[in-house]
Amino acid sequence: MIDWKFEGRVDNMRKMKWLMYIALAALLLLGACGDGSKDNSSADAGEGETVTAGGQADDSAEGEGEDPEGEDGSGAEADQESGEEEADAEEEPSEPLYELNEATWAFQPIGDADPQAALLTFDDAPDKHALDIAKTLKEKDAPAIFFVNGHFLNTDEKKALLKEIHDMGFPIGNHTMTHANLKNLSEDEQREEILGVNELVEEAIGEKPRFFRAPFGSNTDFSRQLAADEGMLIMNWTYGYDWEKDYMDATALADIMVNTELLNNGANLLMHDREWTSEALPQIIDGLRGKGYELIDPATIKLPEN
Repeated sequence: MIDWKFEGRVDNMRKMKWLMYIALAALLLLGACGDGSKDNSSADAGEGETVTAGGQADDSAEGEGEDPEGEDGSGAEADQESGEEEADAEEEPSEPLYELNEATWAFQPIGDADPQAALLTFDDAPDKHALDIAKTLKEKDAPAIFFVNGHFLNTDEKKALLKEIHDMGFPIGNHTMTHANLKNLSEDEQREEILGVNELVEEAIGEKPRFFRAPFGSNTDFSRQLAADEGMLIMNWTYGYDWEKDYMDATALADIMVNTELLNNGANLLMHDREWTSEALPQIIDGLRGKGYELIDPATIKLPEN
């Protein structure tokens, strides 16, 4: 005979075991979920932290959600390094493409440089029209050198104007303090005429001139040696007309500067800080380019070592 009470107790024990198994499984499942949540949280934090070689998180790093190129420093450092590399590349001097022939005062190409080229220069700056001339040059992407007289740098305003011209990308040359004929001066006076300008220019733009042009093209043995000691290239010119009465007119000046028989390869063009020169400049630039002339970038001129 079957003992139904005993069988009932067995069934209850089985049910209790199953409930215990279910409860235990539930606890294990909850524990696993809890561990997984904890692991995920650590992983998220690790993406935003910097970990040292010993495995310790660096608290100085920002946490999750920060811009990887922002405040955590890594992107900023990369940008800074990239910027420094670009700056170094910009500061590297260009390879010389032209050198001065002192027999003709023209420029001859080095290597494969275009021989059909001309250099634009402007003396007696910064008087009244140098800034307008510089703006025209900049607009037309035309390089040039400005040769300055020290007596035009006697005010802070003129020094600031010279810096503005230089900051536009134009090198500044030395044209002496008072535009005196150096052959009429003692060596001490010549020294003052030349070194005085170098000091004023350096004060205004932060660097000394690398080009020297004696007034009237009147160089002396002393001025040549002094220029060499200062690392300046002595430059006279091939031709110029804007100081002559017949060419104190924009149309006449533009015509002669472009169509003179003196325009040849490497021509070193002399102009001045004058109203009619400023007005003629766009036509001169267009005329030279129309004849196939490249305008020489002063940065590509071979300079003396100093």
